[in-house]
Amino acid sequence: MDEAQFLNLADKTFKRVMDAFDAIDPDVAEAYMAADVLTIAFANGIRCVLNTQRPLRQLWCAARASAWHFDYDAPSGQWRSDKNREDELFAVLAGIAKREADLDVVIR
Repeated sequence: MDEAQFLNLADKTFKRVMDAFDAIDPDVAEAYMAADVLTIAFANGIRCVLNTQRPLRQLWCAARASAWHFDYDAPSGQWRSDKNREDELFAVLAGIAKREADLDVVIR
């Protein structure tokens, strides 16, 4: 995948995450962008950071003491963990939202 394709996929992914969090009360959880970094701030003070790693064509996610590196899997159309291929980006983000704010976030 070339850089333009990667950036297009990353932009679409970030938009989907932003759209999911737009429906949530910002006093509970708020998502915002700065450059190619998306931050989700939870009311309990925890932050989840999702950013691009252009040279590797990956999305990196971190929250608390956990971190994931996601590669795009074209056949499934999903971002999958480079570690175990089982963790999927949107499921990981939904799990973080559930743990940090008891939110049932659906990212479409």
